[in-house]
Amino acid sequence: MTNSCDPTSAEPGVLLIVDDDPGIVTGLRWLFKPYRVVTAHCRAAALEMVERHKPAVVTLDLGLPPDPDGATEGLRTLEEILARAPETKVIMVSGNGDRANAIAAVGMGAYDFYQKPIESETLSLIVQRAFHVHRLEEENRALRAVSRSGLSGIVTASAAMRQACRTVEKVAPTDVNVLLLGESGTGKELFARATHELSRRTRKPFIALNCAAIPETLLESELFGHERGAFTGAVRQVKGKVELASGGTLFLDEIGDMPASIQAKLLRFLQDRRIERLGGRESIAVDVRVISATNRDLEAAIKQGQFREDLYFRLLGIGVHIPPLRERDDDPIVLANYFTERFCREQGRPRLRFTPDAVAALRRHAWPGNVRELENRMQRAVVLADGTGITAEDLGLAMAPTAESGPRTLRAARDAAERAALQDALLMARGNLSEAAKLLGISRPTIYSLLKEHGVDQADAEAPKDATRVTQGAAA
Repeated sequence: MTNSCDPTSAEPGVLLIVDDDPGIVTGLRWLFKPYRVVTAHCRAAALEMVERHKPAVVTLDLGLPPDPDGATEGLRTLEEILARAPETKVIMVSGNGDRANAIAAVGMGAYDFYQKPIESETLSLIVQRAFHVHRLEEENRALRAVSRSGLSGIVTASAAMRQACRTVEKVAPTDVNVLLLGESGTGKELFARATHELSRRTRKPFIALNCAAIPETLLESELFGHERGAFTGAVRQVKGKVELASGGTLFLDEIGDMPASIQAKLLRFLQDRRIERLGGRESIAVDVRVISATNRDLEAAIKQGQFREDLYFRLLGIGVHIPPLRERDDDPIVLANYFTERFCREQGRPRLRFTPDAVAALRRHAWPGNVRELENRMQRAVVLADGTGITAEDLGLAMAPTAESGPRTLRAARDAAERAALQDALLMARGNLSEAAKLLGISRPTIYSLLKEHGVDQADAEAPKDATRVTQGAAA
């Protein structure tokens, strides 16, 4: 996702400058040259630029022609910009000291109000912060949309995962066998269930069997059932998973761990679509769709003689690769928000937010256990968190101090505490500078100074996204 508030990013955000004074426009162009700057001198031109470039931020002079000495045209321009692009952050700029106009502009939806003469550092900070807030809101909108894949149970913002979802949506209405490939904990069973729910078999059974969890001596009976007396302890007839799934879907998890002797019998069933219960002689026709999953490299297993090639191609009607969490863009943050909201709700806790070190840890961690690990860590964090914030320590992901770390000077300790307090206030205020200033008991100009002094900008001050209310479950 492009960081629209970072002027050094590959795709800096679009800034629209609306002012009828050519000198001011030139100066602002120079001041904001790291951004993609477009300009307009009147309301009509400004609206055209909004339609054409969809700027994230607008600096809007309050006094525009034909009312350069009043506020009528500027306020009307503000109103029409927000009607077309309500997500745009509009900063009103004016030499008119009338407080009523400032209040009116903010009341109409302006992001901020800046009074001339222009002080470049202060205005730069306001614009930078406006881009930052715009990006956070964009991410929040993306979070609210992540569950719209049509696959029940899948929560993602990853392009690779959305591609896997699209593949499932296409294959689900057919009866083609599906082979799900992915590391343990990536959500293979959720994909299998989603495939079943989108198929014409959705009203019929979904039967799951973990091939690695059942001893070889029992697996054949689990799959195909047995007749009374088939072996010691078989006191009655029992239908197997294949027969129980008739008309519906059979999900064979960890298919790569199926013993060779059972592989041959499964292949025969897939070819004939008929079974015989263990100890029985009756051939039973079964209409079932087979979805299988594995975390093993089946092609390598075939070369090593551990898996039948003919069975592999029977199972591989359509192969779907589910990427590991470490390759899924912002999914660690997306899912962390989802799990936090869910566990807070289950435990009756107020909504918890992430501290900056927790956000950094979520992005930094390699997630060897994938979504299952993330879910467990979030449950732990919700239980252990004190106050309103989840820290990296709560997640069990705090970095140990380096051996080179020595005692800090009093000045350094004070600066660190001040910076941390500033970040916490920004997080609690969800990026609202006025609210953050109130929490810290300081003025708005002072918080601008602190942001600059401590280098708290886009990355450092980033507030965590609001929890996404997802009506479907989380990928597990």
